[in-house]
Amino acid sequence: MHGRVKIKTTAQQEEEKRKEREKKLKIYVAARDACFSKRSEGVWDDEALQLTQQLLSSNPDFATLWNYRREILMHLETVKDEDEVQKIYEAELLFLESCLKVNPKSYGSWHHRGWVSARLPRPDWARELSLCDRCLSLDDRNFHCWDYRRMVVKISGVPVDQELAFTDRLIGSNFSNYSSWHYRSTLLPLLHPESPEPPSPCHEPPQTSPPPSPQTHSHRVCEEQLLKEYELVQNAFFTDPNDQSAWFYYRWLLGRAEREEMISCVYVSRDEERVAVAFSRPVNAQSVGLLLVLDGQPQRVEWRSVHPRFKHSPVWICDLPPGTINDISNEHNLTVHWTEKHTHRDCALYTGRTESWCRDSATDQELFRSELSVEKTSVLQSELQSVNQLQELEPLNKWCLLTIILLMRALDPLGYEKETLAHFQTLKEVDSMRSAYYSDLCSKFMIENTILKMEYAEVRVFSISDKNLTTLCHLDQLLLVTHINLSSNQLQQLPPQFAMLQCLEVLEADNNSIENLEGVYHLPKLEEVLLKNNKISTLADLQPLASCPKLKRLDLRGNPVAQTPNVESELVELLPSVTDLLL
Repeated sequence: MHGRVKIKTTAQQEEEKRKEREKKLKIYVAARDACFSKRSEGVWDDEALQLTQQLLSSNPDFATLWNYRREILMHLETVKDEDEVQKIYEAELLFLESCLKVNPKSYGSWHHRGWVSARLPRPDWARELSLCDRCLSLDDRNFHCWDYRRMVVKISGVPVDQELAFTDRLIGSNFSNYSSWHYRSTLLPLLHPESPEPPSPCHEPPQTSPPPSPQTHSHRVCEEQLLKEYELVQNAFFTDPNDQSAWFYYRWLLGRAEREEMISCVYVSRDEERVAVAFSRPVNAQSVGLLLVLDGQPQRVEWRSVHPRFKHSPVWICDLPPGTINDISNEHNLTVHWTEKHTHRDCALYTGRTESWCRDSATDQELFRSELSVEKTSVLQSELQSVNQLQELEPLNKWCLLTIILLMRALDPLGYEKETLAHFQTLKEVDSMRSAYYSDLCSKFMIENTILKMEYAEVRVFSISDKNLTTLCHLDQLLLVTHINLSSNQLQQLPPQFAMLQCLEVLEADNNSIENLEGVYHLPKLEEVLLKNNKISTLADLQPLASCPKLKRLDLRGNPVAQTPNVESELVELLPSVTDLLL
């Protein structure tokens, strides 16, 4: 027995580990308390700097200590000369590198490094970019590092073409680098912007122009570069069809730029003495400087959104002073000025007309489809053929199916409508967990197609019955519609945005699952509402209809509310204007 090494039991080892942890904890707590005490006393000395360094080396996510450390460093700036401050901050950067080795995704460490770099008298941005390169080589999805790199690029003025080459390198080594694809999408519009004059070849910026910043908002990319990008991304998704990174980038390439900020429609009604204005994006008309001028005279009017739930809305309305335009024998000229954007739109109300409007159609604005050049059409057709071939090899690949739909919509949304619907049905079967998303997206595309058809026919009737709609969208494009047919779909509500249909006279929505009429609110021309076979269950659900002064006909057959005792007498009291009630 003598001379043999005694083997410690597991219990003994655990006890020793516990004691060691307790010892470290006591040291840590003592140092932390000392830091808090010094901070409360306003002490910013070297000892405090050492204490915070000791604590942050083991726990770099202690935000309070980083704050105290910054206070100390700012104090040292006031008592040291520039060279000494340079040395202090260079040492701080070395310390931060050790913290990042402990936790490469530490919020506190990256934030503090950005703060230090911004205050460094003579920063070495090349060194910082090199650090980012090393960190991203270890983890190309380190979003903290990406954020820091963008800050360095912005401050140091790295040329956009150099950053684009950086994304080339990362994507070339790993097609699955989502961050690089995303960064690329912010750089391309800066380096290869679309020329305002069609056609849009790529032009190199003049040598005298300052380099664009990678941080500005994105716009359209010129066609020549887009065609090159299609080839690049195709290589990526053919290499790994199940990786989503390249598919998302491809979807961005097929997308459209943000709409130009403008007044898209002005509508004036002589009977209601009301003006409705539609914008290309939701705005707060009470704060953007909206001015109404009638026959050369500015009018004092109160703008309001179409529904009280909206502070920002694409559609705003106002009432003109009584007697201003109600004489049908007079002609009036009206201008709406959007002073914030230095734009305006005119509208003339002619003699004998009860209403007038001036608008840009969805077709004019290229909201749902764009005019394609011969070259781009040819390339997209080739892309569609290639992706169809991939889909034959990968019939259950959801990204492939969705991209086929997007390509069809880019080429001819109306011509490919039947194929699009079939592909959506396959998507719901292949990716059943997201079937609701695909149903909503399909609804969106069908509404877009119906708007295009309505505009081509030059009518104000919007009919989209029996299309399995699950949601409503683009309702700001239906401001002038007088008759809408939503029957035999899967709608559960008429949302607040429905109140944008300020010209609506007839609403057909039979055979849905509608429980909520919140959007049927203050529609001044609405006369007929058909809601047979829905799920309206209480009188409170019908309350919004009381705000529609011209409502005459209401069909509630097949709704639970029709079985409510005394429902007819209560509806007469709630909706006195209704003369034709069907229960």
